[in-house]
Amino acid sequence: MKAQDSVTIDLSGKSSIGDYMVVTTGTSQRHVASMADRVVKDIEKAGVRNVRVEGAKQGDWVLIDAGDVIVHVFRAEVREFYNLEKMWTPGRARDKQ
Repeated sequence: MKAQDSVTIDLSGKSSIGDYMVVTTGTSQRHVASMADRVVKDIEKAGVRNVRVEGAKQGDWVLIDAGDVIVHVFRAEVREFYNLEKMWTPGRARDKQ
């Protein structure tokens, strides 16, 4: 769905919230919400139950908690502000543009 700058972060040994975190960017609120909706449908189609979703109505930042995998879909400005990659992978700061 034309996600941009997708990153997968291995959380093993760093946190008990999950095994992996995926961070990606959409181009607009509509794009973020649409990508998040598709991710949720694909996760449920794969058999994962009790997927929790927050922020889908606003479309700035959608959090999808699928248990072992947590997906964050951001608008670019919001992703840059929170900079989750820097928090979870201290040796990897995102390039500032």
